Amino acid sequence: MTVEERLARLEALEEIRMLKHRYFRACDAKDPKALRDCFVATGADICYGPALGSFDDADALVDVYARIALERADDRYIVLDMHHGMHPSLELTGPGTAVGAWTLRFRQVDLRARTERVSALDYDDGYVVEDGKWKIARCHVRVHWSIERALTDDVKVVQ
Repeated sequence: MTVEERLARLEALEEIRMLKHRYFRACDAKDPKALRDCFVATGADICYGPALGSFDDADALVDVYARIALERADDRYIVLDMHHGMHPSLELTGPGTAVGAWTLRFRQVDLRARTERVSALDYDDGYVVEDGKWKIARCHVRVHWSIERALTDDVKVVQ
């Protein structure tokens, strides 16, 4: 492998890492447009399990996400999320294609239900280059475990 090929490989892997970080940030920032921009234009294969469902296009996922993430009451968001993606395992599989696995530590506060959920999940992703940029073409989530507990009356959530 030439130095140029090695450099191109490293750049591609870093671009995929940054793509997934943009995805996590968009989720937490409640930014549907930025979230949508992480996926291919059409035909994404998305499976988020029983909690959110499966989708054959990112538009449908973003619609569900926006309904949940952007809901407000008394000028406050109802659902607060925190995505910590780590331990990426990325592999280039061909020109403009790659696969990846990520571990996610997820925390969610639901102010309506007065609950907090902490979960450990894995992402199984597929990536493609579309219009010169890496995009998510497949995103499947598997939940390892989850803890849900009530927020007691003495817990104050500030946003």
